[in-house]
Amino acid sequence: MPELIRRPFVFLRHGQSVWNREGRIAGSQDVPLTPQGEDEARLAFALLGDIDWPLIVSSPLERARRTAELATGRIPHQLIDGLKERHWGHLENQPIPHPMPYLLEPDGGESWETFAARVVDTLNTILAHEATPPLVVGHSGLIRVVRFMACGSPEGPRTANAQPLWVAPDTRAQWEMRPLGLADIAHLPRLTRS
Repeated sequence: MPELIRRPFVFLRHGQSVWNREGRIAGSQDVPLTPQGEDEARLAFALLGDIDWPLIVSSPLERARRTAELATGRIPHQLIDGLKERHWGHLENQPIPHPMPYLLEPDGGESWETFAARVVDTLNTILAHEATPPLVVGHSGLIRVVRFMACGSPEGPRTANAQPLWVAPDTRAQWEMRPLGLADIAHLPRLTRS
């Protein structure tokens, strides 16, 4: 698997979806946000909305695309299929198992290796652009892939809905993933609203 280009980006997982609320795996299914999910995305606007992002990209699935729109007040520059959540095959629409079988290939679904390679390829295409840091809006699987690249395991806490994260290479050839702070984006130009 190729290495992830060592450039920072801001990641925003979609707000709560209908199936998040019900504790079911959405995966590749196009599941809408709940009213709470829309409110979560609107809260992210306080941190993200006045930034003149050089690049806003989103998964085309409605829960991510709508989150991007509400959190930034505009339509993403690009909807990218490679940012879609993993296809979980027969596990989609089923209750979320504990623990999740991240490294196993679900019947009729996408293997971990295929999913991780797709996400890394897609992120590398995004990060190769001069526009940094981009805002990437997608699904929790994306951070699991970055975590896997950083420490060899996708295990760890689920990324919170609609909480912006700073994802950046650190000095030890690892990756830092933490809540976005004002200092992370202080250098970015602001929109002038009329």
